[in-house]
Amino acid sequence: MPFVPDVPVILAFALATVILAITPGPDMALQLSRAINYGRPHGLAAMFGAMAGIVVHTTLVAFGISVLIVAAPPLFLALKIAGAVYLLYLAYGAITQGGGLRIAAAAPRAPSVRQSFMTGIGINLLNPKVVLFFMTFLPQFVEAHDPGATGKLFFLGLEFVFISIPLGLVTVFAADWLAAAFKRSIWVERALNWSFAAIFTAFAATILTAQARH
Repeated sequence: MPFVPDVPVILAFALATVILAITPGPDMALQLSRAINYGRPHGLAAMFGAMAGIVVHTTLVAFGISVLIVAAPPLFLALKIAGAVYLLYLAYGAITQGGGLRIAAAAPRAPSVRQSFMTGIGINLLNPKVVLFFMTFLPQFVEAHDPGATGKLFFLGLEFVFISIPLGLVTVFAADWLAAAFKRSIWVERALNWSFAAIFTAFAATILTAQARH
């Protein structure tokens, strides 16, 4: 099927998704804080809100990248190279700055479950790191002049969602334990950040060396 990437691409993207999903960040902090402060339904609502945001990012990137492939292949190539450089920047930031997980305290007035869902969407859509990540990372998994690029980008975006949902469920249902673990041991966060840095450095190196061979 033209919209299904090759198996190695699917597996590589799955690995990257797992590493990103378990790396502390704003989405995880929101899910943990809502689950701890207001209960699991709020944590789940925030998680599904973030997933809805990922679908929006995927849609915008899939159509935008597809237009770029057809209209301006040199610009698409430049975007892939810029993406590799950005992945190196993310890897460096993960090691030097850490995840910066902060769990917010409960507000005086509890939000509704719908508000938690909408907050999850907002945190995801307005996070510039997420925007840049999808703009620069998804294109690494399609080739220029690929007529099935749009479908493959959608496939990978949905793969990201389907892999992230079980991990998000674990986050919400183990919220108290995870929050305590992050506070108790800096090695937990360091291990996640080093994993994050290693996998995206590898992706960046692959892209840059592939372009150099061209």
